[in-house]
Amino acid sequence: MDWNLGGLSELTKMVILNYGLKILAAIAILILGRILSGIAKSIILKTAKRSKTDTTISSFVANIAYYAFLAFFIVAALGQLGIETTSFIAILGAAGLAIALAFQGSLSNFAAGFLIILFRPFKVGDYIDGGGVSGSVKEIQIFTTILMTPDNKKVIIPNAKLTSDNITNYTTEATRRIDITVGVGYSDDLEKAKHVLHDILTHYKEILPEPETLIAVSNLGESSVDIIVRPWVNNSDYWNVYYRITEEIKNRFDTEGISIPYPQRDLHLFKKDKE
Repeated sequence: MDWNLGGLSELTKMVILNYGLKILAAIAILILGRILSGIAKSIILKTAKRSKTDTTISSFVANIAYYAFLAFFIVAALGQLGIETTSFIAILGAAGLAIALAFQGSLSNFAAGFLIILFRPFKVGDYIDGGGVSGSVKEIQIFTTILMTPDNKKVIIPNAKLTSDNITNYTTEATRRIDITVGVGYSDDLEKAKHVLHDILTHYKEILPEPETLIAVSNLGESSVDIIVRPWVNNSDYWNVYYRITEEIKNRFDTEGISIPYPQRDLHLFKKDKE
């Protein structure tokens, strides 16, 4: 390497060359560190995939490993510049306390992410309702969880918001109960309506024999007698069966002459004679 440093003293030249090489070495360490951190993350994900490790855990661990490797190389780069890393770590620790106080929300999200991984209220691929959003869990990151809604919208939720509220996991159990409420008129034959409902359900192979399907009167409303229909299906069949049964109930009731009433009000008008 031929650097043109003419006009400078030998001491100055040595200082410039010495620190120039150190700066270049530090930059090289940072670049190499970022590359190796990415490689380490990729290796963890591929190894976890081959060993069929849960995606939820592998993704979370890979993110932590990436930032841990990156921090190590940053310290190494500072050491290459001649900065006393022991003192730097002490200063960084003191600064970290101040930063922690300023970023309490981020730290709570990190702690919440750790709790999600530890207690597993849900995992990647589950369909959940949490943080005011319903969707499939795409990824659990250090600070946030990513959901994909049924209409393919990406929603990013802070982990702390998820763990501080109720979480409904629709995927945990293999089976799920369909709840349908059908209203019939007070003048209609209840036994006929229940028989029609039972006949509809017998045509669905997706409906499980156990637990037993429940068809019963649940409420005497203002305008209708409410009948509950509660068959059990596999989780994957839920929405398909739900929509088909709902439509078929309407069509069969129309064919059988069974009314599905809606709220009505009778208005009585009185004519008052003038005095």
